[in-house]
Amino acid sequence: MANVILYLELGAIAIIFAGLPLTFVLTRRGYGFFERLNWVLVFMTFDLIIFGAFTRLTDSGLGCPDWPGCYGTSNPWHAIGDIQLAQSALPTGPVTVMKAWIEMIHRYLAMTLGALILVQLGIAWSKVRTLGMTPVFASLGLLLLVLIQGAFGAWTVTLKLQPIIVTTHLMLALTLLGSLTAYAQQSWQGKTSTVLQLRIKPLSAKFLFVGFLTLGMQIFLGAWVSTNYAVLACPDFPTCLGTFWPETQWQEGFTFWRKLGLDAHGDFISPVALQTIHWAHRLFAVVAFFTLTIFAVSVSKIARATQPQLKGLAKLLLGLLLLQVTTGISNVVFQWPLGAALLHTAGSAALVFCLVRMSYWASWKSPLQLRWQSS
Repeated sequence: MANVILYLELGAIAIIFAGLPLTFVLTRRGYGFFERLNWVLVFMTFDLIIFGAFTRLTDSGLGCPDWPGCYGTSNPWHAIGDIQLAQSALPTGPVTVMKAWIEMIHRYLAMTLGALILVQLGIAWSKVRTLGMTPVFASLGLLLLVLIQGAFGAWTVTLKLQPIIVTTHLMLALTLLGSLTAYAQQSWQGKTSTVLQLRIKPLSAKFLFVGFLTLGMQIFLGAWVSTNYAVLACPDFPTCLGTFWPETQWQEGFTFWRKLGLDAHGDFISPVALQTIHWAHRLFAVVAFFTLTIFAVSVSKIARATQPQLKGLAKLLLGLLLLQVTTGISNVVFQWPLGAALLHTAGSAALVFCLVRMSYWASWKSPLQLRWQSS
């Protein structure tokens, strides 16, 4: 019975929270309700990723050590006695009133996103006659992704911040952001499909795929650094402990299934393994920066004056790459300040958004064919 009440209370909170963005969508003019809702979902997912990073960086991931509630209740107010007891027993531990609220707000936002995707699914279903089944299937896919993301959120707590679980949780969040962006940028209007087919698409999908692959690898390495708390394993820049090739332990550093702070055998993970994790992220950052810079410059040249929006996105991509370099260096030089760390995560999410937006102009033709077509 207690579990039923808990889920009912959490459901009511999700509905109340969902009412705020729905009210905003209803009161705004321009575009249709469905289109506005889709872009609000993108905005909320981006915010949720940043707040998730804030939850992790403030060590609030275990602020409520159970799931989905907080000590079996729907909010920290009702669990204040348990929280204070845990805090007094372990003053430097992960449980405080503030951390509990940060963790629960993160969960509330995640539930709100799920509720809004249910609304999206309902609207897509109501428009089957005009839009067909494609947006319905796409919304079902998004809902499934949210449910999987929720499962990893639960495992993040129950498995005590196991690095591969937390890393996968972040990667799934970015996948959800990209998927929602791809959904939102669709016209979903059958009458305009012919026009869309005639639109010039001066960007090779194969070319774009390389950009996604490079960015995905670099984000994974960055998440692996953060979830293993290896940011300060190399406390200097551009060297690591005074050398450009520090001692490494690749097998220990990249053994994925293990507990936080431990190696595969249950012993404390070595400092060398942590600096290996950090150094791998730095090395691939060079590859990612130059690959995506070449990509952005090439796209800017291909787009020229025929696709000013695409050229603007290419410039935005360059700016975001510079932001990532700046905040990445700042994390080391200034000893992992919260602001720089949050901006670094926000930059990663923005890069995903930018690449997905650029996919609107993608075509499977070769770069040479596209250059000839757009000239």
